[in-house]
Amino acid sequence: MTEYIWKRNEIDSPCVNICIVHTQANICAGCFRTIDEISGWSNMSAAQRKEIIKELPNRALKLKVRRGGRAKRLGN
Repeated sequence: MTEYIWKRNEIDSPCVNICIVHTQANICAGCFRTIDEISGWSNMSAAQRKEIIKELPNRALKLKVRRGGRAKRLGN
């Protein structure tokens, strides 16, 4: 006998339990959502969630861009 497990037909949260908000980009370094998106996730429609999910890869790139570090400070 197979047990039936009821699941909601919703988009899962992109949360990866790395909850650190990047101070300049103002997005979570783990899931790349804004604080407003994170806090309102459970009240969003599936369409709203899909739109946010589609934007996340572009947001991830913002955090991966190097800002120059030591080489920039030294003028190299």
